[in-house]
Order: sequence, then structure tokens, then C-alpha cells
Amino acid sequence: MAYFERVGDAAYRATEEVGGAWDTATQHIAPALGLLVHVVERDRDARRTDGIVVGRLSYDILGTIPIEVVDVRVRVVRPGRTVELVEAALSHGGRDAVLLRAWLLRPGDTAALRGTAYPKITPAEDMAPWDPSSVWPGGFIESADVRREQVEPGRAAFWVRTAVRLIDEEDVSPLARAAGLFDIANGMTVRADPKEVAFPNVDLTAHLFAEPRGDWVGFDTTVTFGPTGIGLTSSVLHDTHGPIGTLAQILTLRT
Repeated sequence: MAYFERVGDAAYRATEEVGGAWDTATQHIAPALGLLVHVVERDRDARRTDGIVVGRLSYDILGTIPIEVVDVRVRVVRPGRTVELVEAALSHGGRDAVLLRAWLLRPGDTAALRGTAYPKITPAEDMAPWDPSSVWPGGFIESADVRREQVEPGRAAFWVRTAVRLIDEEDVSPLARAAGLFDIANGMTVRADPKEVAFPNVDLTAHLFAEPRGDWVGFDTTVTFGPTGIGLTSSVLHDTHGPIGTLAQILTLRT
């Protein structure tokens, strides 16, 4: 099983595994975000061999995408020896659906300086399994293995992994695999019933100070609804070793 199948050098066919939560006839955006990371890393590795790494992923989600073939493209916006800005786009039928701007940074040995005030969350093996399909439909949600520790509606820690490959018969990095799960954060501790209130996100930005390791991606998430139709889902990202970065998604609230 895979979310995408390569059908050309810059074209991928989505499978039914990407079925969306708001509309099962369109793609859940999460796997597409992982696909764009893969595209950026593939382009980077074709151009340079110095080990430059992704530090920030900033996506703009321009619209829905049918479960069909999508095209991707990459360009270097700001080349550099130690800092580089790369832009990638995912489109369908000639229309851009997702734009990504990624900052790539030169790594170095800062182990002696390592530290954060972000607390660790309960390990996945100590959290109870939770079935997200009890709240959401769609192939992508069904493919997610979730463990959750809910504090209240809109506040929870949880772990997510999937047995579904990002791309059929193609190896991807741990970051691309993890990024293909990032967008699930907005639906794992809902503040309101999605049958009564819609709260899709129109962007997603991840800042990463460590590369993810392992199959599990952890989230320490807070969902906030403002008084004027705008909300925010903010998360601290984890792997099994501890915090690795932060994630934010701006929401449009529709009643």
C-alpha cells in the first residue's frame, strides 16, 4: 500500500489511501506535504552532496485536490553555500494546489549546546490507542495508527504512525515520511464537532531543530478558536527521543 505511485519524473498518481477527511472524494493534504518534501530532497541531492538539511517547511494550501495524478516542480529561490531557500509546487490540471518554501541550512556539531525547555510527552507505548475514524472519514485517517492522551477538547498529546508507504516502491527520508503526517494535527483533538463546525487549515509551517527518527511522530497540540472566524492549531513535534520542532496551522472557522 502507498499514498502515491510515480507515473513520470515529475508526476505521481494518488491512491484511495489519501482520501480526505473533510471530503472523501478529494485528497487529505497530509501525504501531499510529505511528497513535496521528498521532491525537495530529491532535487537537493541531485545538485549537492554537502549534507545541507531542512530547517523550515512553510506550506500554503491553495485548494482541494482530486484523487488523481498530480505534478510537481522545484526551483531554487535563493542559492547559497550554507543557507538555501527552495520552492516546490504541487499542481493538478495546470492549477497549483500546494506551495512549499523550504529553508535548507548547513548542519554542524552543536551537541554540547543541546537543550530545550519543551517537555517530553508520554511515550507511545504508554498511551492508549485511539481510533480517529470515530470522528473523521477517509482513507488517510483510516491508515493512521494513533495513541492519544486527551486533556480536554482542543488539548492533547498524541503519537501517529502509518504502515502505508508515502510512494510505492520508492525510498523516502524519515523527514518526508514524518512530514506526510504533520497535517493530521488539526484533527486529533477537536474543539468542536466537525459535523457542526468546519475548521480547515489553509497553511502549515514546521520549524525543525532536529531530524525525526523512528516511525512514530509525536504531537503536543493546542487548538484555539478566535472570536472572528480564525483559529490556530499549534503543536510541539516529537520523535521517540524528545522534542524536534514546532508546527502551526492557521484555521478558517465556518459555522
